[in-house]
Amino acid sequence: MTEYRSSDAISLTKNALTVLERRYLKRDEEGRSLETPANMFQRVADAIAQAEAKYAEEDVAEISAKFYSMMTNLEFLPNSPTLMNAGRELGQLSACFVLPVEDSMESIFEAVKNTALIHKSGGGTGFSFSRIRPANDVVLSTKGVSSGPLSFMNVFDTATETIKQGGTRRGANMGILRVDHPDIMDFIMSKRDQNVLTNFNISVGITEEFMEAVKSNQDYAIINPRTGAEVDRMSAPKVFDHIVDLAWNNGEPGIIFLDRLNRDNPTPHIGEIESTNPCGEQPLLPYESCNLGSINLSKMVTKEGEVNWDKLEQTIALATRFLDNVIDVNNYPIEQIRDMSLANRKIGLGIMGWADLLILLQIPYNSTEAIALGNRIMGFINEKSHATSKQLAAERGAFPNFKGSTYDQRGMGEIRNATCTTIAPTGTISIIANSSSGVEPLFAVSYIRQVMDNDILVEVNPLFERIARERGFYSLELMKLIAEKGSIKDFEQIPEDIRRIFVTAHDITPEDHIKMQAVFQKHTDNAVSKTVNFCNSATRDDVSSVYQMAYENGCKGVTIYRDGSRDNQVLSLKKEDSEGINIPVESGKQSRKRNRPRKLSGATYQMETGCGPLYVTINEDQHGLFEVFTTMGKAGGCAASQCEALGRLVSLAWRSGVQARQAVKQLIGISCHKHAGFGANKITSCADALAKAIHQHVQYEEEVVGQNVQGGACPECGGPVEHEGGCCVCHACGFSECA
Repeated sequence: MTEYRSSDAISLTKNALTVLERRYLKRDEEGRSLETPANMFQRVADAIAQAEAKYAEEDVAEISAKFYSMMTNLEFLPNSPTLMNAGRELGQLSACFVLPVEDSMESIFEAVKNTALIHKSGGGTGFSFSRIRPANDVVLSTKGVSSGPLSFMNVFDTATETIKQGGTRRGANMGILRVDHPDIMDFIMSKRDQNVLTNFNISVGITEEFMEAVKSNQDYAIINPRTGAEVDRMSAPKVFDHIVDLAWNNGEPGIIFLDRLNRDNPTPHIGEIESTNPCGEQPLLPYESCNLGSINLSKMVTKEGEVNWDKLEQTIALATRFLDNVIDVNNYPIEQIRDMSLANRKIGLGIMGWADLLILLQIPYNSTEAIALGNRIMGFINEKSHATSKQLAAERGAFPNFKGSTYDQRGMGEIRNATCTTIAPTGTISIIANSSSGVEPLFAVSYIRQVMDNDILVEVNPLFERIARERGFYSLELMKLIAEKGSIKDFEQIPEDIRRIFVTAHDITPEDHIKMQAVFQKHTDNAVSKTVNFCNSATRDDVSSVYQMAYENGCKGVTIYRDGSRDNQVLSLKKEDSEGINIPVESGKQSRKRNRPRKLSGATYQMETGCGPLYVTINEDQHGLFEVFTTMGKAGGCAASQCEALGRLVSLAWRSGVQARQAVKQLIGISCHKHAGFGANKITSCADALAKAIHQHVQYEEEVVGQNVQGGACPECGGPVEHEGGCCVCHACGFSECA
């Protein structure tokens, strides 16, 4: 992989430099960069070192030099807002926030306002909507009825869409609803249509009572949050099956184990944890923030191929000090967040480059040896970070809410930070560090990236490329073949010992994913952000067993993704049709419009609309969907002619390479004055009926061909998008769906 080397010898890959120039470096009004990567790291180091002057412990310049060296050697990087904003006017350095949403208009719209301020400053927000009374509940002040939490989630979603964080980082939210809320079924189903709540990740807040009821096939209580009274009982297995079904369908909702979060809440006397940040790794009290940073484990290896424990310990100590300093120099977006953050002083030191470290040590990710090493390394990081935090407490004082905390109650001695460790996804900063993300396995050994001018680039994992060249089996043709699959497990021309250690997310079982998440969670104060990857053929039972395995193994939450289950799904494979037309499977596009054969087969669907029954006939050729015809039950009229026009346009789009799902996306939900049906069967217009007929015919997952499905196409560079840590990240340009 091509490297950029600045005048002061900071080694960065081409992708890293691209990400820095697009998202991190200061720019003038014309968009020209005003600083180099070296300038940026110096700016950050100087700003964070200024906290030392407050305590007069160390020479500010000396600490700044240490911070600069640690970052420029890519041994540790803080979360993106710190790199972007430290030493600049905005000065907001935290990535994670949780805001309270109480059951009143005043609280809800105060939270909307604060969300806008946080997103504008580069942060992501988490909310629990569990305190909002359910839909159709009484509103005493107006004698009306409540619209419920989902209607207000749409308000937050719209506000986020409007802000878009100035184009630097996209707004991202986590929405959580307790499993015992009366509107839980509507919440579970809320993202079945992937065009709604597009700025939210959603997770169900699971209780241990619920999980035990699932295991014993029992009902559980539904509680009205306004009154605290039981208003219903529901079958726990049925609700659980609905969660599993929707997660299998498109990856959401995730699940969060609320009782487990609060069992590890270090300040229960201050409040209850109800929500997390957008990717789920940072449980926070209302108005809390947390700043994160990650150690690059690929830099913690000796020349002899062993873990460099001394270097790791030194990096842990310096990184913990760095993150504590961030709390003091941070410019908080609102006063309540400032007060709570300074009172608890939570930090989240994590890791990246875990998969790289295993490769360097020649240990397969899916092995008992990897689990044992993960247990040792994260135990070491947690222990040494806590030791540094205790040392800082002796020098600077414990966090103000220490009295009454679990540390105080257990006689564990004063500590500077209420939490010290978090495993974050590290999507963008791992590109800068040229490392694997978080604790995830490799995304792919090699993949094809199509850039904007339609040039095809083959991206190869740098460790694999180095070994392939050293061992004499490197060739561009081989890299292209690998890129078509992502994995090397079936390439017998590659030595077996290499295939054994270069395993990807789809080479390992979902159980292997959970085992790795669980062993890191064992030694992490907060939580572990990780995605459990499933192949497209995985069943709902497979998802169910992983959810239950996560619960049994001590995880605090779990996010799954089944390949091919999102609307933006793209494959990297290609095939030739019988006429020699090159048809990219990923999007259904082809080099010319298909001609209609004399005979096609299909199916007809009857859809009830406000204008009467609409009969939708969908035909296919050997390449997939080809045409659609519509017939109204009532002859003639404007509705019939409009439906015919829609059918012709959709047919033309299909024959020209547009995906079926894109047609559905454009038509579904269009509303006219005549609706038909109720609930899931509601038809809002003839266009909506056509879209739902197509949806019914395709059943989304049947459109996916092959098993090498990655996370989709990046909207900015066209590169493959990886689902990791509950988010979509492009490792080519740094695009992140979840900020």
